[in-house]
Amino acid sequence: METVALIVAGGRGVRAGDGIPKQYRPLGGIPLLRHTISRFAEHPAVDAICVVIHPDDAALYAESAAGFDLLPPVHGGQQRQDSVRNGLECLRQLNPGNVLIHDAARPFVSAETISRVIETLSDTQPAALAAVPVSDTLKRADGTAMVTGTVDRTGLWRAQTPQAFRYAAILAAHQAVTGQNLTDDAAVAEAAGLPVQLVPGNPDNIKVTMPEDFSRGERQLAAQNAGGEYRTATGFDVHPFETGDHVMLCGIKIPHDHGLAGHSDSDVGLHALTDALLGTIGAGDIGSHFPPSDLQWRGVDSAVFLAHAAKLVADAGARLRHVDLTLICEAPKVGPHREKMRNRLAEILDLSIDRVSVKATTTDGLGFLGRREGIAAQAAATVVFP
Repeated sequence: METVALIVAGGRGVRAGDGIPKQYRPLGGIPLLRHTISRFAEHPAVDAICVVIHPDDAALYAESAAGFDLLPPVHGGQQRQDSVRNGLECLRQLNPGNVLIHDAARPFVSAETISRVIETLSDTQPAALAAVPVSDTLKRADGTAMVTGTVDRTGLWRAQTPQAFRYAAILAAHQAVTGQNLTDDAAVAEAAGLPVQLVPGNPDNIKVTMPEDFSRGERQLAAQNAGGEYRTATGFDVHPFETGDHVMLCGIKIPHDHGLAGHSDSDVGLHALTDALLGTIGAGDIGSHFPPSDLQWRGVDSAVFLAHAAKLVADAGARLRHVDLTLICEAPKVGPHREKMRNRLAEILDLSIDRVSVKATTTDGLGFLGRREGIAAQAAATVVFP
């Protein structure tokens, strides 16, 4: 494994005000940490992601990270430096070539910044950090906030994250300075005598620290999405009942006195959603990608189809924002299984649970659905192109 991202999310965020730790508070309706994870999950050069969390935050973390394929979380320590060292030591078995250490509270890191720090690393250049030059005039003040002088800003930079390192080198450096309280991982590298290369960062890569930073983050998020093109498409599918003892709906096996006949495992909900996603990018329908005449798809888990459609959406440069599904049947009852369905869809589509809707209705006894001859599903999906 070449490159692992280590996201540090073990702090309490006391400067951000009362409430849950800042990394789990909503930004644009999504936990801040989830925004951060997605930046690395979407980068093709990042092979794995590990998050360092506080031992008390397991439930908050599980909700924020739902649907992502991540390494098991690592418990942090008393100080940030302890948390990073714990994370690095837990990567020993993987022994990656590179590790990117990033603050969970920086949800706006760009793909270009991630690429630059990775590309800078080599056997002779073991450390690189994203940074932006200081442009404001700097003043020195005494304890009463009276100016005592002006600081020459020549050669001064504001350090950001990610900070990238050759894994073996930064692990040894952290172990060598245990007990010292250094401000960032580049300082750890410096203390160990490692050369650190500055790499141009991005002013938008802000760190959410104070309560007002959330307002700034909301404005920044809105600005990023303002110029996007939104598309919504629908999908519809229906399958008749046949002899059986269960049905598959939204990836969940539900006991029933009949099964469903049709393509693959006949999951009418996943089929309708697959067509909705394909419709957002004009990519045909499920049958054009997975012909029912092809025996290799007989009985296959329909999650394969939905995941394929989601990948095509991502490859087209779009981000899936929301899905809505209505199941139409007299039986089985959907209500008892609704949350499991939502969680399964969120997992397949890499969405937060609040962006997944599953509903059910009947036809009040009318038509073939009212006669309990089958199940239909109607779906809608919304994507945005930056």
